[in-house]
Parts: sequence; C-alpha cells; structure tokens
Amino acid sequence: MRLCCPCHFGLESVLSYEIKKIGGENLTVSDGRISFDGGFDILARANIRLATAERVLIELGSFHAETFTELFDGVRALEFERYIAEKDAFPVKGHSLKSKLFSIPDCQSIIKKAAVERLKTKYPVQRFEETGPLHRIQFNILKDEVTVYLDTSGDGLHKRGYRRTSNDAPIKETLAAGIVDLARVRASFAVCDPMCGSGTLLIESAYKALNIAPGLNRSFSAQQWQSIPESVWKTERDAAKADIRTAEFRAYGFDIDDFAVNLTRSNCAHAGVEKYITVENRDISRFKPISGAITVVNPPYGERMLEVRQAEELYRKMGEVLNPSKENPCYIISPHEEFEKFFGKKADRKRKLYNGMLKCQLYMYYL
Repeated sequence: MRLCCPCHFGLESVLSYEIKKIGGENLTVSDGRISFDGGFDILARANIRLATAERVLIELGSFHAETFTELFDGVRALEFERYIAEKDAFPVKGHSLKSKLFSIPDCQSIIKKAAVERLKTKYPVQRFEETGPLHRIQFNILKDEVTVYLDTSGDGLHKRGYRRTSNDAPIKETLAAGIVDLARVRASFAVCDPMCGSGTLLIESAYKALNIAPGLNRSFSAQQWQSIPESVWKTERDAAKADIRTAEFRAYGFDIDDFAVNLTRSNCAHAGVEKYITVENRDISRFKPISGAITVVNPPYGERMLEVRQAEELYRKMGEVLNPSKENPCYIISPHEEFEKFFGKKADRKRKLYNGMLKCQLYMYYL
C-alpha cells in the first residue's frame, strides 16, 4: 500500500526519520505530509508508534481533474472494495486549493456518488446501509491534482488519551513531540519546563526517553475493518510494549498557577509517567536552572493569553533566569518575531514551526 502521514509544517524531517525507523519505504516528502510504502503491519505500527504524525492515511490514488466528470471517473476507478465491505460507512470530507473544482460540498457529493457506483459493481445492492465500521474518505485537490485517501486513525493521533482536560492554550501533543525530538532528549537526560501548563512537553519527553509508543493506549478506526486481521494490531501492540525501557530519566515542571500544577500531575498519572516527573508551584522569576537539564518551554503568547507587553516582559524574565548554555540548553517556541531581543540572547539556531495556524519559531540555545 501507499500510505501518507500529514504533520505540522516544519516537522517533515523529524517524521521522515520516524517513518524510516518503523520500516516505511520509498518516502516522498512534501510540505506538511509524507507518503511511503508499507503493508498492514506498517499501517498498524505507524498508528501506534509515530509521535509527530497527525494521522495515517491509505493513499488510494491520484489523478488530474478540472471537471466534475473527470472527478467522477477518476474516483470511480479507485479500488474502494479492497477495504470497504458491503455494510461499512464511508463519509467524505476534504479540501481544495488553487483548483477549478473549488466547491467542497459539490466535490464531496461527486466523490460519494463515484464511490457508491464503484462499490455497486462489487456488491449486489442498490443502497448501502453504512451501519458498519467507519471508513472515512478524504480528498485533497491542489492545482487540479486530486488525491483520495482512506483515514485509518479516526481521532487525530495527537489524542494520546492522557490529556483529559487542558489549560487555555495547550500545545498539541504532536508538535510537543517534535520539539522534544529536535531537543535530542534521550533516556539518561533530565528535562525541565518552567511553565508547564498541562504538562504536554514533559509527558512527551518521558515518552521519548522511555520509548513509550504514543498510541499504545488508544484505538484506531482501522482496528474495526474486516480487511485488516486483528492479529496485526495485537502483534504490533505487543512489540511496542516489549520495547518500553526503564531509564534514569527525570523531568521537572513548574508553573505559577495551582490549577496548571494539579493538571500536569493528573495528566502525568493518566500517561503512566508520574514517577519520573516532579511538578511544583513556582513563578518564573524564582526559577533556577537544573544542572545538566534540557529546558523546553512554550511560554504564553501575547496574542492568546496575555497582552503583548506582558508577554515581552515575561520573555525578559526568562532571559534573566534561564541562562542557556552548552550544559543547560534551552528550546523555546514563540510566535513573537522579536523574541530574541526581549530574551536578551540570539538563538544558536531557529526553526520555523506552526502551532495550529500560528507561525512560530523554535529558538534553540545549546552552545
């Protein structure tokens, strides 16, 4: 099969390494997504193990279409019956950009009709009940090039299952995992987050250090599909459990807000990593660097939680107390274009990332 994993813009290289590590082959990298080859074992492994992928899609095919007739014919030629059984549900969603076929509702309708007509040639029915397992069809039309997918994940892969509630502006788990990877967190390292919020960066650091598969404790749409043997999922889960390691890893979280402190503790417990993470109430002005620890932090953004001037004052305080160095590297994500000015130190390296639709920079201090 040809599989595809969307990701946050800026994390393509991180996800590429992850996909190669799980056995994906013939990778094709484009902005915000990576396509690769693999069988059902790789499909299950990708859902369970990939930390920075947003979901795992089966790429059914691509073709050029400028008219609804071309769209219908192209979709009807795809082998939906390889995966969709007679009673399965197959809703359609997608988007179009810079294409002659720009009406999403019309495209959805045509693609649905084409899929129905294709399946009618394989199953002796006039009307599909769609009461069975979900097989969501997704389409992407870019510059008149149509690609059609089946979503195997269901809920986005950022939903690990450990974050039951969150604070006002949580960082997405998949983006946090990418930052942790770029910070080169390892099993023997210590990690610190002086504004831990809901604890996502700390938990993703622990998952990375302990080699805990992020999808180990959740289910996926394709687990219900008749086309994929249940044994595939069991084999991959058992292997992921066996690969969890014990380590000397420690993490430390601080926050000025009691609610955030309690929330982080609760989420760490749900994630099963509470024994590795210490959380305390502490204002950033009283922060003291922990010797040898990597600091990762997603400070409040002026656009969302604080006024811009308050955020800038916060960046000044961070610069005074974090004191990044080779022994105490810091990785800070912020959308403020003049962050370095207020922080008081130029980053050794920067990487452009997107937190949702918000363009940010990951400021990396490690020299």
